[in-house]
Amino acid sequence: MTDIIKHECGIAVIRLLKPLEYYYNKYGTWQYGLDKLYLLMEKQHNRGQEGAGLAAVKLESHPGNEFIFRERAVGSGAITEIFSKVHSAFQEFTPEQLNDIEFVKKSVPYAAELFLGHLRYSTTGKSGLTYVHPLLRRNNWASRNLALAGNFNMTNVDEMFQQLIEEGQHPRDFADTFVMLESLGHYLDREVQYQYDHLENKGELNGQQISQMIEERLDIPFLLNRASKLWDGGYALCGLLGCGDAFALRDPWGIRSAFYYHDDEVVVLASERPVIQTAFNLKKDDINELQPGEAIVVKKNGKVTLHQIRQKKEKITPCSFERIYFSRGSDYDIYRERKKLGELLVPKIIEAIDDDFDNTVFSFIPNTAEVAFFGMQQGLEDHFNHKKAITILEKGSNLSKEEIDVILSKRVRAEKVAIKDIKLRTFIAQGKTRENLATHVYDVTYGSLRRGKDSLVIIDDSIVRGTTLRNSIIKILDRLDPKKIVIVSSSPQIRYPDCYGIDMSRMSEFIAFKAAIALLKERGMQYIIDDTYAKSVAQKHKKKEEIINYVKDIYAPFTDEEISAKIAQMLTSPDIKAEVQIVFQSIEDLHKACPNNAGDWYFSGNYPTPGGNRLVNNAFINYVEGHENLPYQYTLKF
Repeated sequence: MTDIIKHECGIAVIRLLKPLEYYYNKYGTWQYGLDKLYLLMEKQHNRGQEGAGLAAVKLESHPGNEFIFRERAVGSGAITEIFSKVHSAFQEFTPEQLNDIEFVKKSVPYAAELFLGHLRYSTTGKSGLTYVHPLLRRNNWASRNLALAGNFNMTNVDEMFQQLIEEGQHPRDFADTFVMLESLGHYLDREVQYQYDHLENKGELNGQQISQMIEERLDIPFLLNRASKLWDGGYALCGLLGCGDAFALRDPWGIRSAFYYHDDEVVVLASERPVIQTAFNLKKDDINELQPGEAIVVKKNGKVTLHQIRQKKEKITPCSFERIYFSRGSDYDIYRERKKLGELLVPKIIEAIDDDFDNTVFSFIPNTAEVAFFGMQQGLEDHFNHKKAITILEKGSNLSKEEIDVILSKRVRAEKVAIKDIKLRTFIAQGKTRENLATHVYDVTYGSLRRGKDSLVIIDDSIVRGTTLRNSIIKILDRLDPKKIVIVSSSPQIRYPDCYGIDMSRMSEFIAFKAAIALLKERGMQYIIDDTYAKSVAQKHKKKEEIINYVKDIYAPFTDEEISAKIAQMLTSPDIKAEVQIVFQSIEDLHKACPNNAGDWYFSGNYPTPGGNRLVNNAFINYVEGHENLPYQYTLKF
């Protein structure tokens, strides 16, 4: 993706099922869990570079000693920073102490059996260390301590906030992270209190015995069910309790992803499957996907159970952008799906180049589009070979050996035309100087095209704003003097904002939306914009279940090809000599390539939850009224 959008968050949970001395004896270190957490987080670094945090719980801590620990940092180097701080805490102890497992378990911070890691990109407009996960709710009762982290964005924060007020609370922040922490914490408190009252009334146990029994009896699925009844959004939520219990819960629409593995040594959960494979040297089939609405719960005693917390929705809509862009391409299925996305574009590409393979060079925009390029190349070669076979069959014995050699020697002309100069840093400059430097983040391979004779087809995984295409890539490619530049997007036109955990919230950010608005104005159809605004405002205060996505009306008068042509025009500056065409994937072919991830609201406007329609409604109102600097969640009334 040339226009970098903020990624969604990444999560990692590790629960050691054996005593620390087991890992010390078998693997040579009691830091086994901590080391694995570091690896899981680094392998998911692509998902969050705004901040990172970790929490750890000791299972055998004695009164007077800390049992729950947390470290957080902001910035792209946050993972290194938090683990450096953790390891610096070990320097306070002698080598003899660090090799004494009983001493380690009692006195060394982060020498724990339960870990939670998080990588964050803010999607709600609030940032800084305060909003970096895990969030922590402390209490002297171990069972009331809660560390919470997740990959989520809730579309009905106002309703959740109001519910807390009605229950007598005074929430300190409107951000969904804090609202969810207080919501879960509230039901955790109620569950602990219920167990306490029940046990105390029996009069058979003292305080410590009651506390121990509460920890054993805590009904995690029950409190998750109570807390999540009102939630509308995409979420993969993880929590640790100070008593040693842990859980992870996935939304019932399956929007956000979560995978887990467990054996007799460890339970591990992460946002992506291949990071677990790499960290623990596992095969694909060893790892399970947490199902929509399902929770995995690990009790202090190590018992692992699965529970259907929220009923799985009839129409499951896992996020398709996971497959196109966010998840690691090393995943077995995602690699094949991205190749298929490239292959399915072949008919449109052939039409764009008028089937002229002899005078066309094919390439990709590094680095995330490389896999789609391989699929495109394979599809082109299949087409090319089919053409060769037909030519040979039609001419048959009339062909000489030399002519057959010429036919068989023809190849798809693939070159690495674009190069991303990752060493270039633009932060050292300001104003126009910075803008000028930014145009050179990409470079080209000179001599890869025949000047004035070849066309260039170059594939990208998606086009959001088009800013980098206009300001940098197309200008640089034009230096090679191609006759025509065909930009191919392996995803469909991104027309609508996301509201489930990815920072794509403002209508004016989408080049497809800007193109549709421009076409409406050019063709004297401003009334459609006005009507859409009026209809959106009229339903602003309706219940989310009653709101309709009228923003679809903005696109309705035009074909996909008309909008694509307008996008190409808008991204082609006057100094470009080559003809520029942009080709997008169809939504139908997206579903063919990614059959198990039906979440296409970015492209279709078909939001899986009622809150999605409400937020796109508010996003359009904000666009028309010029209030887009306000995140759309905070324009809601309650």
